[in-house]
Amino acid sequence: MTTPTTTKTILRAEGFSCPSCAAKIEKRVARLDAVQAVKVHFASSRIEVDHDAARTSVEDLVAAVAKAGFTSHPSAF
Repeated sequence: MTTPTTTKTILRAEGFSCPSCAAKIEKRVARLDAVQAVKVHFASSRIEVDHDAARTSVEDLVAAVAKAGFTSHPSAF
């Protein structure tokens, strides 16, 4: 059995304006199978996601944010 490797992906989100929006994004992204943790930083519009990159891609994360009604893109910081 292989051990899953955890990757931290940082996304920048656009269009959310309240803490409840951040909670909505967290709930949607956390539903993905390989996501271990998700934290939305409201003030900086950052979304930090710990996930198994072999099972959930960055594109999957961006799509989950889009399903929550917001635009996001990968960020280096």
